[in-house]
Amino acid sequence: MRMLRIGSIVIRVENLERQMGFWQAALGYEPRYEPDGDFVILQPPGGVGTCVSLDRVPAAVQIPPRLHLDLYTDTQDAEVQRLLALGATRIEWSKRPSDADYVILADPEGNRFCVVDTAGSR
Repeated sequence: MRMLRIGSIVIRVENLERQMGFWQAALGYEPRYEPDGDFVILQPPGGVGTCVSLDRVPAAVQIPPRLHLDLYTDTQDAEVQRLLALGATRIEWSKRPSDADYVILADPEGNRFCVVDTAGSR
């Protein structure tokens, strides 16, 4: 039986350089190789794990998104503040429960992602 695994999650972007800087700083990832004009693969340090690829393709951001990233952390408040300082924006959603363990953010181009608090889940 063949087993599949996710190698990379691709995010469509308009400004590859700006988005590359944001996601590198946000995740601590590094380019697998130099950007190829319109595409780059960002990988975890050491190259092991799921990558995030950025593909320069003009496309409207869909609201609500059909797909988003959940980023896990034991230090949610600190990470949210760090990501906001990097250029993320906070997204308010009327259906978010008051006791939610996640905060919704968007990258500098409006691609949404959640920062999930894992401190109490162990």
